[in-house]
Amino acid sequence: MRSPLRSSPRPGARGRGRVLFTLMQAVPFLIALAVLVIELTPAHFLYTGPLLTAVPALAAVTLGPRGTAAATAFALAIGATTATYNHAWGTLQVYTNFLALGLVAVAGFITSSAVQARRQRELDQVRRIAVAAQEVVLRPVPARLGPVSAGSLCLAAGTGARVGGDLYEAVETPYGVRMIVGDVRGKGLSAVRAVAVALGAFREAVHYEDELVEVMNRCAAALRREVAVPGAFEEEVRLEGFITALVAQVPDEPVVQLINRGHPPPLLLHRGRATPLVPSEPSPPLGLEDFGMDLPAKPESYPFVPGDRLLLYTDGVIEARDRDGEFFALPEAMERIGAGTSPPAFLEQLHRALVRHTGGDLADDVAMIVTDRHATGRGPVSRQAGVP
Repeated sequence: MRSPLRSSPRPGARGRGRVLFTLMQAVPFLIALAVLVIELTPAHFLYTGPLLTAVPALAAVTLGPRGTAAATAFALAIGATTATYNHAWGTLQVYTNFLALGLVAVAGFITSSAVQARRQRELDQVRRIAVAAQEVVLRPVPARLGPVSAGSLCLAAGTGARVGGDLYEAVETPYGVRMIVGDVRGKGLSAVRAVAVALGAFREAVHYEDELVEVMNRCAAALRREVAVPGAFEEEVRLEGFITALVAQVPDEPVVQLINRGHPPPLLLHRGRATPLVPSEPSPPLGLEDFGMDLPAKPESYPFVPGDRLLLYTDGVIEARDRDGEFFALPEAMERIGAGTSPPAFLEQLHRALVRHTGGDLADDVAMIVTDRHATGRGPVSRQAGVP
């Protein structure tokens, strides 16, 4: 994949589009204010009736039913104000203007309501299809995998109907329990295709590759092959797309082995304290191997003893904001919930905490895997520095 830096103007274009749409929504109110200015100045000889009539019609195009009603009320208030100021009450022209304004407002409200209902039905249908497509690729992890019990959770963003690119999987293999969590840059069917490619490579490689590094390399190679196919991905994904990924292995020994390619570090809950397992050296995401950063040659090991809880997640969790712009404090939330619940119950409580923090409006998709260590094949090992 090519560098995401080459597509940097795109967010600015989207920002300009939002500004333009906001200006379009303000046009009906600006017209009504222009009528007020004309009627309260020497220019009141101009006939402004058609301008006020146009206010609800324009509002119906951009503001929806509620906005149309608000714009109509504003236009009526200005019409009443100007009629009073100009002592025009009782004239046929004033009542004709109000009648025309009312008829256009009713028509605009009905049309806007019908259009909004149709768009909502279409959006709901597209979203159901998108979620179904995502569920075909992703599947809940088993409740028990070797020495760990596990749970998984995937939440779609609260806005829009485009499928995100979050991925996860956990598989019991001859080498231990192997897991992956990742996030594709971008959304839509191209992101789902990238998720399917990465997960397909992972699900096969975990059973045949002795080394965890080779599992990650197989995922990266599969993605490069798929991107090279003409027309396999939209141009936006070709410019912006890459996958941050984390691969974990839980063998019989009381450790967890990690390979992190640009992904948020997992959290290890040990004796009530949540600690991020940060890699010693940063590594590039999948698809950005040609930018000069070293690739991991071997996994990094961290103690993972009975009673510990390990959480793998995507950045939609830690980047979730409340109304004041504050990020979700995932380590603190994990410590509050603790390790006394089952993995599904833990994720349910974490889900509720996330909903409370965001007010139910997730800006990005969320994927999580949580595992609890129950048994080891050997005695305890010393913990590394930075992990109590």
